[in-house]
Amino acid sequence: MLSKNVKIKVHRTIISPIVMYGCETWSQTLREKRRLRVFGNRTLWRIFGPKRDEVTREWRKLHNEELSDLYCLPNNVLVIKWRRMRWAGHVTRREERRGVYRVLVGKPEGKGLLGIPRRRWEDNIRIDLQEMGFGGMG
Repeated sequence: MLSKNVKIKVHRTIISPIVMYGCETWSQTLREKRRLRVFGNRTLWRIFGPKRDEVTREWRKLHNEELSDLYCLPNNVLVIKWRRMRWAGHVTRREERRGVYRVLVGKPEGKGLLGIPRRRWEDNIRIDLQEMGFGGMG
């Protein structure tokens, strides 16, 4: 049986990076963000296990707030937002003729859902900046 500290190190160094690899380049939907949060909480439940309630003396699952207090690191969605903004800064310093820059400022092709315009990667950056409190910069 592995200790809690070893499990946390494995989660931080192997599991989380594999799950989030390349996520900064996606146009994430609310459904994908929810799935990332659920996955993160489930892995933390497995690491920290159940907790015994002092009043009823019964075992119960930890609540999400308790997990975040125990883990003390930002959730996957927040880390992806930081990485996406860092990647956007890197891309904006590229020359205009480079493919990565054209993807950033380009218009998506193809058909989207009826009545809903397709979201560009640049739109996601603007939304992330607003959510992180930097709304005037985007």
